[in-house]
Amino acid sequence: MAKGDGKLIANNKKAYHDYFILESFEAGIALHGTEVKSLRMGKCSIKEAFIRIENGEMFIYGMHVSPYEKGNIFNKDPLRVKKLLLHKKEILKMLGKMKEKGITIVPLKVYFKGSLVKVEIGLAKGKKLYDKRDDIAKKDQKREAEREFKVRNFG
Repeated sequence: MAKGDGKLIANNKKAYHDYFILESFEAGIALHGTEVKSLRMGKCSIKEAFIRIENGEMFIYGMHVSPYEKGNIFNKDPLRVKKLLLHKKEILKMLGKMKEKGITIVPLKVYFKGSLVKVEIGLAKGKKLYDKRDDIAKKDQKREAEREFKVRNFG
């Protein structure tokens, strides 16, 4: 997502911690009116969400869109399965990659692009425990180095 592209609604930091992101795609999402209004207010969570391909179509499960307060009877189930809108070629490409061992598709971000709601999805490979520990150690080293730099220059 480039700068000025739109307003970020939800970010899935857990995905970056648990997976190596190999490739990312932008997908549209089929929503109902009150869901869009709820998203405009930033009421969305994709922490527990996952994506499946069924009959050549892609669906997102577990994406929580809070019911719109003023929506009453028009509100849909917050955890309803939502269809992702992609070109057939992109879906087939991802399906081919998923045949490889350990490759899955995870939602990374939900954001507005103009008036449209988009989902950034990534082809991901699961990290082992030692990979996660390695990432945490690198992050700690970087933070420590930045702290040292600050102390030296402003102390």
